[in-house]
Amino acid sequence: MNLNFIKMSGSGNDFIFVDNRKGLVDSTDREGLSALAVKLCARGTGVGADGLVLIEDDPEVDFKWVFYNSDGSEAEMCGNASRCAARLAFEWGLAGEELSFRTVAGIIHARVGGRRVKVELTGPFDLRPRIVTALDDRFVEAGFINTGVPHVVIFLDDVESVDLKNEGPLIRYHKNFSPAGTNVNYAQVTGPDSLLVRTYERGVEGETLACGTGVTASALISNLRGFTTSPTRITVRSGEELIVHFDPNPEETDPWPGRVYFEGITTKVYEGRLGKEAME
Repeated sequence: MNLNFIKMSGSGNDFIFVDNRKGLVDSTDREGLSALAVKLCARGTGVGADGLVLIEDDPEVDFKWVFYNSDGSEAEMCGNASRCAARLAFEWGLAGEELSFRTVAGIIHARVGGRRVKVELTGPFDLRPRIVTALDDRFVEAGFINTGVPHVVIFLDDVESVDLKNEGPLIRYHKNFSPAGTNVNYAQVTGPDSLLVRTYERGVEGETLACGTGVTASALISNLRGFTTSPTRITVRSGEELIVHFDPNPEETDPWPGRVYFEGITTKVYEGRLGKEAME
């Protein structure tokens, strides 16, 4: 069977999208879909991506997605993929410029303005502005918040100085964040309303060029620390800029008492057709 797909990039976070409204892929076969995601997302032998996304019908909102990370795990939410999905849904005629869709984390609302897409995330929760984690013979101070998926945020004077390949897994798999684990963000304050962020992403198991929920977590924790204000402009590894908008949270209440949005550019990289051999 040949299967059409679209490769999309959200500020460097890349995804394989399949229109599955006719059920060409059995999304109820979790084991099979997990294996397919690993195969197709593999760089060099597959299409290459951070995740595989199936777009399907939903009776209550404009559509729903089934999302698997490149390691075969199912994702609760992905901010940059949500921007790409919203743009595709609009272009496919599934929805208007303002739309909503279902994820494991909840209903996501979005507004499409050409390539630029702004999404409203589900309400952040499990807020811990300051936590200390023991790593071998040292301690790391960080913040923690769930912006659809769990995120640790660590502030550094120079994010280029961190060995993310080796440091990231130490926190991602730390017992303090078990059993789900966590994404790990290293943030550098570059101005009163700007950050530079690098992210070790759970499910990809490595650094990604951008992480939407990660930059959102970084902006919120940065605001709590008094470093930056809203809107916050965040430069990610790809060099692109994402903008996070939110109601301030001066009392450090949990969950976050207000709406949280982020926006940025999406890119349609190419369209293709998966052959039988790619899916075996």
